[in-house]
Amino acid sequence: MVSNDFNPTFRHPLYCIRKGLYNKIKVYSKELTGKLLDFGCGAKPYESLFNHVETYTGVDYNSDGHTHQNESIDFFYDGKTLPFETHQFNSLFSSEVFEHVFNLETILPELNRVLKPGGKMLITCPFAWEEHEIPVDYARYTQFALRALLEKNGFKIIIIDKNGHALSTIHQMLMVYLHDDWLNRVYVVSRFKLFKKIVRQILVPFLNLLFICTEPIWPKNQRLYLNTIVLAEKIGDSL
Repeated sequence: MVSNDFNPTFRHPLYCIRKGLYNKIKVYSKELTGKLLDFGCGAKPYESLFNHVETYTGVDYNSDGHTHQNESIDFFYDGKTLPFETHQFNSLFSSEVFEHVFNLETILPELNRVLKPGGKMLITCPFAWEEHEIPVDYARYTQFALRALLEKNGFKIIIIDKNGHALSTIHQMLMVYLHDDWLNRVYVVSRFKLFKKIVRQILVPFLNLLFICTEPIWPKNQRLYLNTIVLAEKIGDSL
């Protein structure tokens, strides 16, 4: 079962981005089958959405911006070469990882190598989001950049989708500001624990509910959005 942090209710300050990602991954997870590799797996928050696959293997990299304490990582790699045989996996999943890979163009051939011909890859990447896992936050990719990078490295794009739109992005960033920045950095506010509790347990859920109820009436501009979701397929074995 996916935890509340990654499948949140409206009470969560990251409701828009996390709930949207959960819904998208749940839809496209059915496309991945057989032996699956989770690249940059961390705590494997979405593993239960892939209970139909044959095996679920997680690989990650030790970096300065992310501690892996209490995470169920099966393998670590050196940042260049994955510790797997060629054509070992039928499918590959990677969520919110590519922005942390500085040498993405050298890693994509490795992802291609360990994937069987015809194997599918599901990727999610942030588009509009604050710096995180500092200092290993290197890039924000447009859908066009992801398409170009993947096609250059032996993948065919099946679907490019988006999580969120302009209004949900603005609302989500406001929730992050209220919950993380305003409460902790405004001196007068940060001194009063009761006030902080009211904001986190009443104001944030109220604003999220207000957004949910009013969202249908607003125009949806998707030139600004939260995450890009890509489903791609490995073409042959040319690399």
